[in-house]
Amino acid sequence: MTDAVGALLEQWRRECPNIDFSPIGVVGRLMRISRMWDKEIKDFLGEHGLEPGEFDVLSTLRRSGAPYELTAGAFLRTSLVTTGAITLRVDRMQGKGLVTRVRDEGDRRMVKIRLTDHGLETIDRTLPLHLANEDRLLQALGGDDREHLAGLLTGLLESYGDTPPSARGGK
Repeated sequence: MTDAVGALLEQWRRECPNIDFSPIGVVGRLMRISRMWDKEIKDFLGEHGLEPGEFDVLSTLRRSGAPYELTAGAFLRTSLVTTGAITLRVDRMQGKGLVTRVRDEGDRRMVKIRLTDHGLETIDRTLPLHLANEDRLLQALGGDDREHLAGLLTGLLESYGDTPPSARGGK
């Protein structure tokens, strides 16, 4: 038995035996599993009243450490989303009481995004459940396979320059 990508590879190899379709074996599978996981994660977070982008904001602020706030610029560098997207997201989350905007005491022109108590409680409650859900998504792989796959994917991402902001000269 093969997966859907394996089936289409067989068809291509039969139709065009002189072409190397092996890239589809990796890229096609990564794209397919990504779409499946995106849906699974979106559905899971929806059950907890969050959208994936909101969870990203909450987790970015939470992992920044107390007082769980970042300037808009620092947040943009950390999360790699556009200014417009983050503004809309923060507006929506502020309406839900998850985050607030605060003026920097040293520079009143600078605005920080900060977790509210409700936002902190929400991420602290949801994060372990989210990790358990991701563990479920990986249940077909043992620990060694997970580590090996993570290493391979790290190398692939690094080859595209996907490095932490501090490694790129940002803060």
